[in-house]
Amino acid sequence: MSGMRAFLRYVWASPATLVGLGVAGFALLTGARAGVCRGVLEVAGGGFGRAVSRLPPPLRFSALTLGHVVLAVDAAALEECRCHERVHVRQYERWGALFFPLYVGSSLLALLRGRDPYWENHFEREAYRIERGARCRSVSRAVRD
Repeated sequence: MSGMRAFLRYVWASPATLVGLGVAGFALLTGARAGVCRGVLEVAGGGFGRAVSRLPPPLRFSALTLGHVVLAVDAAALEECRCHERVHVRQYERWGALFFPLYVGSSLLALLRGRDPYWENHFEREAYRIERGARCRSVSRAVRD
């Protein structure tokens, strides 16, 4: 990817990334650890991870992506979810700030149809489909290198 194109993707996703940086700052204050992997800030553990693990089951998550920031409950969850969350990073790069209302809208549409708002969310289905595909396995390997 050209330098300008990469820059524009970061700019386009920056509203969500700024929200992610705010949450990451809080997580770091509670003892989380952070690192940058292939242009994405990854934050895991600490009091943030413990708090998320105590949420009611419908609200609980292993990892969450906000632009170019991935937040996980712990390092193991981050490793396990990395491929899936990278798909969400690409979705933010594609949709920018529109990703927030589109994601919520997709969940609400599923709910109105009597379906599961997470598993029937268009963006989650895309992430799981790519995660299962060969393309994601190669991305996952490249991310670990």
